[in-house]
Amino acid sequence: MYQVLVYVYENYGGGAETPDRHRLGMRLSSAGFERDEIQQALHWLDGLDSAAHAICIAPKHDVPHAAAPVWAASPDSLRIYSPLEMAHLGREGIACLKFLEDAGALSAELREVVIDRALAASESPIDLEDLKIIIMMVYWRVDANPGLLVLDELSDDTRHRIAH
Repeated sequence: MYQVLVYVYENYGGGAETPDRHRLGMRLSSAGFERDEIQQALHWLDGLDSAAHAICIAPKHDVPHAAAPVWAASPDSLRIYSPLEMAHLGREGIACLKFLEDAGALSAELREVVIDRALAASESPIDLEDLKIIIMMVYWRVDANPGLLVLDELSDDTRHRIAH
């Protein structure tokens, strides 16, 4: 499923219009993806759409007199992970989310969407590289720009790094 999501991100993430699910499925099939993978990815993307519509994202700072959403998370709030979430995300995944939050690159609302979509993935615990794909898909879906350094970190496959 993650290869399909990466394909969708690479081909439709740069502001290009994503075709409807039927056309997208046909394009993914013609790109050589298996039917089961396509169906799983399309179902996952439908869940991403639902989760993204359910959140309230704070307005951009450049909008004059824009008020934060009434139910936006407080900066002093603390997220407690359930045992299921801890098992599914793993220590590395939770550390990655915490790092992005502390860096100001992932709001509490977007974190919840990431957790929702990670829990929708079938494997447990989820691989860190797969979680990074989910994070990039969430950014793409809500049209968020986390910055080049964050995207570089999320795109970097740490399994192939050589320590100096």
